[in-house]
Amino acid sequence: MIEPYHETVIYIRTSTKEQNPLNQLKDCESIRPVNQKTETFVKYTLLEDQQSAWRENKDREAFEKLLKLIKTRKVRNVIVWDVDRVYRDRKKLISFFVLCKAYKCKIYSYRQRWLEEINKIPEPWNEIVNDLMIQIFGWIAEDESNKKSDRIKAAIRIKKGKKVSYKGNKWGRKSLSTFKRNKVLEAHNDDMLTYRQISAKTGVSIGAVHKIIKESKGE
Repeated sequence: MIEPYHETVIYIRTSTKEQNPLNQLKDCESIRPVNQKTETFVKYTLLEDQQSAWRENKDREAFEKLLKLIKTRKVRNVIVWDVDRVYRDRKKLISFFVLCKAYKCKIYSYRQRWLEEINKIPEPWNEIVNDLMIQIFGWIAEDESNKKSDRIKAAIRIKKGKKVSYKGNKWGRKSLSTFKRNKVLEAHNDDMLTYRQISAKTGVSIGAVHKIIKESKGE
């Protein structure tokens, strides 16, 4: 449970067990907000994960807890070492910024120190700048997505009537083996199972099961 006076959370994520989270923690502690009455750094709660930020929320228990706390308005400040500790995917990161904005939660980042300057802007200008920042993140995300798409398209080659990558690898999903196809047809003809049951029995996706059976009937 988060302490009632710990409105500040430091969230740390390391990708592998070899990385030392203490290095991130020391940096994050150095940018904590200061209590104006006592002129000391505010107390904080530490939440820590060891998982890739590419995997959305899978196996990120601490991050899931952080999201729940933000939604219950128990957190006013979130401190990270780098915003990519939250998400590397910019679209997901934008959603996190929007969530924090909706619940009046400020984001601080050791690597993105310019966020502190936004947090210092008085109302209502801070809202305007915050919205602009989120829009800029969105434009960057869209631009990166378009560039990635263009790179993929540029890498496609046509070889013997089939699409392949620039390295010569076949483009798209690998075709199922004859053995797998026969297993699907055997299950369909002999056992008269449903597509879902055939999929579970053979390890072939339901979509592929449907396609194999349909092709066998000449449809």
